[in-house]
Amino acid sequence: MKHTISILLENRFGAFDRVANLFSGKGFNLHSITIGETEIKDVMRMTIVTSGNDQIIDQVLKQLNRLIDTLKVIDLSEHERTERELALISVNYQKGTLEELKNISDIFRGKIVDINNKSIMIEVTGPPAKINAAVNVLMPYGIKEMARTGTVALKRGEQINALKEDVTE
Repeated sequence: MKHTISILLENRFGAFDRVANLFSGKGFNLHSITIGETEIKDVMRMTIVTSGNDQIIDQVLKQLNRLIDTLKVIDLSEHERTERELALISVNYQKGTLEELKNISDIFRGKIVDINNKSIMIEVTGPPAKINAAVNVLMPYGIKEMARTGTVALKRGEQINALKEDVTE
């Protein structure tokens, strides 16, 4: 089963490397990893999507909590959350398929961000399942290239404030 894990880290040199080395050193499966600044100065949020049985996930969480720069680790899979991902998908097209591709982009609330004589690039954002659906629909047109950001996620509602209070204490 996939798990979405949110980690708040001190924004210090080597913090990202320590997390990445933990996954490679222990042989944990890593589906996606994203990292960026938060609303709190000098704190980064890393979102990891990993998979494994309960024992492996428990071990991942314990190991992450032991890292020196770790402030907070939360398995968002156990909570209501909002997840998003961004994908840029470059697709082959001919004059006869341009309208179809525009319609597909509209259906997924995507944006056409680039076009030339042979390809069209569509930006799609949303939950990972929506990105997967867009990719499946665009596959028959011939996906030339694709880049996905990986999942970013936050707990829903007032639960977010509790996380901030824990870090700023």
